[in-house]
Amino acid sequence: MLERSEINNPAPGKLSNTSLLPDEIKIKKRRSIVKGIIYILLTLLAIVCFIPFLMMLVNATRSNDAILTGFTLVPGSSLIENYHTMMDYVNIWNGFKNSLIISVSVTVLTGYFSALTAYGFAFYKFKGKNFLFVFMLVMMMVPGQLGLIGFYELSKTLGILDTFIPLIVPAVASPFVVFFLRQYIQTTLHPSLIEAARIDGASEWKIFHTVAIPIMMPAIATMSIFTFIGSWNNYIMPLVILFSPEKYTLPVLMGFLKGSQVAQNLGSMYLGIAISVVPIMIAFLFLSKYIVNSISAGAIKE
Repeated sequence: MLERSEINNPAPGKLSNTSLLPDEIKIKKRRSIVKGIIYILLTLLAIVCFIPFLMMLVNATRSNDAILTGFTLVPGSSLIENYHTMMDYVNIWNGFKNSLIISVSVTVLTGYFSALTAYGFAFYKFKGKNFLFVFMLVMMMVPGQLGLIGFYELSKTLGILDTFIPLIVPAVASPFVVFFLRQYIQTTLHPSLIEAARIDGASEWKIFHTVAIPIMMPAIATMSIFTFIGSWNNYIMPLVILFSPEKYTLPVLMGFLKGSQVAQNLGSMYLGIAISVVPIMIAFLFLSKYIVNSISAGAIKE
């Protein structure tokens, strides 16, 4: 038989398990309902965001008359006709190649040299370091279009107009990428790792390539996505710098399509836009996880 004290004062563990169990079930049910509502809203939001891209892809396969009648989810049979109509006026694949060359070059060079600069700002001490970093932050706030005329005159003086050089080399100096990578590496790379590598006899270049670069890869991948998309969608700079039609980038060619007879064929216009947008969609589809990983990792400082 139980003693009177055990009956009147049951064990704390038993009390919590019996009295709080219904409350825990209610809390779990509420959390499940809220989570389900959030998932439903996010699914609806994703569908709404995807509808314009779906309309673009479907209309690329339809004729001009069919597009004017209204929207449908059923693809048409005028894809080849729209393609030939578009190719009669512009060589869109040549523009695709030019955009790809410029975007890949800018992405690779920006990722490497920005990581090198960020590493120097984070772990080296030199005269004028703070001034240069503040100057870099100020440059982040200045729109690039303000120096367009001066940049054109400089390129003309150097004799590099109508080439890809003005579109690749200046874009490598990206203050925002340097700032982001610096903040990231300060939260993920401990100085003791660098000191240990120096004690082992590694050179500064080897430390950067074997220690810093692997740790910075998630952030570099994230910035590479934005850099690639920004370079791919760049319209004003190639329009000012390039003169030869065979060197035009894809956005410039799409701008010329609007002023040609192709604009009367909406299917050809949608097809050209789809060709220019699909690489960006693919990049986000396969590399978007790096954005979440690097931002979440950079938000926590130990």
